[in-house]
Amino acid sequence: MFSLTVLGSGSRGNCSLVATAECRLLLDAGLSARQIVQRLEAAGVRPESLDGILVTHEHSDHIAGLSIFCRRFNVPIYANPLTAESLRRGSLESYAHWKLFGTGAVYSIKDIEIQSFYVPHDAVDPTAFVLTANEGSIGFLTDLGYAPKLALERIRNVDILVVETNHDERMLQEDSKRPWSVKQRIMSRHGHLSNEAAAKLVASIAGQRLRHVVLGHLSRDCNRPELALGTMEKLGLSGIDLFCADQHKVSPAFAVLRPTLTVGEQINPICSQTNQNQHCQYTFDLGWDAG
Repeated sequence: MFSLTVLGSGSRGNCSLVATAECRLLLDAGLSARQIVQRLEAAGVRPESLDGILVTHEHSDHIAGLSIFCRRFNVPIYANPLTAESLRRGSLESYAHWKLFGTGAVYSIKDIEIQSFYVPHDAVDPTAFVLTANEGSIGFLTDLGYAPKLALERIRNVDILVVETNHDERMLQEDSKRPWSVKQRIMSRHGHLSNEAAAKLVASIAGQRLRHVVLGHLSRDCNRPELALGTMEKLGLSGIDLFCADQHKVSPAFAVLRPTLTVGEQINPICSQTNQNQHCQYTFDLGWDAG
């Protein structure tokens, strides 16, 4: 079974589990290491059984527990070079198990194929992902100010979509805690999706494939689950199961059941530095030399 479980999602931390019979991956590690361990155990997964952690970008609500968790359980970190470089300036400087991919690359981890693609956000090189196994595809599209055509094309054929519904526009504009400069950043083309923007995005790709949509990354102060869900429902997205992820609770496991074809694109060359000799190769079993 190919499944998605959101361990927690919101403006204070994001982490999801994707699993098949052969492979278990985390998408981001924005909860504390202790919380990740507890929530994995609640989902019936041992932390040491993970095959890797995919990092979308370097903001703290996506990497807060990454350093402690990875050093404790020796889990490989999959990131693009700019994101990895940013993370290695801190407590992960000496960590050895890096797996670098170029944004736009397609690669595999055991029986899961991963397609990465750029999204506009105020990070060094933010990425989104489509993960494909024999049963179908799961898309992750969070932390973006708008959805470029490329992003829409990448997620058009997914069976399950995790999409950001960060804020209700009215609540954000009326929020007295945030200065206007912060509100502008959130609403900008490199900020976050509003409920309305996310609903229009889902409506634009809804078809016979899409079965489950998980709403994530809700602002603690400027959104509510009923507003995010209600905005989706206003656009008449019938036939799609909607679920709003919670910052503090593990979601049910959403299973992809319908067979589909894999992406089937050629793996991009990946460059690494080993013993100070630059080289490129098409396999993905390499990381940075921590020495």
